[in-house]
Amino acid sequence: MRPQLAPRQDLAGNRVATIRPGMKSDGEGKICYFCKMKNRSISLQFRELNELGEVATQLLDLGRSVPVWLFQGEMGVGKTTLIKEICGQMGVQNTVQSPTFSIINEYTTQQQQRLYHFDFYRLKNEEEAYDIGTEEYLYSGDFCFIEWPEKIESLWPETYLAISVRREADQSRTLNATVIST
Repeated sequence: MRPQLAPRQDLAGNRVATIRPGMKSDGEGKICYFCKMKNRSISLQFRELNELGEVATQLLDLGRSVPVWLFQGEMGVGKTTLIKEICGQMGVQNTVQSPTFSIINEYTTQQQQRLYHFDFYRLKNEEEAYDIGTEEYLYSGDFCFIEWPEKIESLWPETYLAISVRREADQSRTLNATVIST
């Protein structure tokens, strides 16, 4: 059964969605979720790995027109696992794995679209990002999924999808995503 979303509010009073498998729809067969369109942002809470498909679908709905996605969150929160699910939904043919040691992995979709997955955790400074040509990737128009983007903050493009994932005390995850355009 496909997970569905139940409305709730965060501490600031923003409407967010909680994914809960087995919940009823809104009676019209629609999934209940809220997307603040004026800010183009979503907030989701999820607990199980089998819920990542719906999370990835909603992120793709929000950010399909934005090629650079910045994933922030502590070590082990699930950034790479989420990126694997997004890549799968985008039709990536390669094995998706963390580029922790290679810094960057290149994937190809079934439509021959290139996608780049960066992990900047091991960078000592932004100069190392310049040395590997990060700017060329970010402005290529191809999708770039970046873990640990705070290590290269001065290289961020004017428009990007900012995604933060946080582990809650009950081990669920809260994800906030906003399209940023400066």
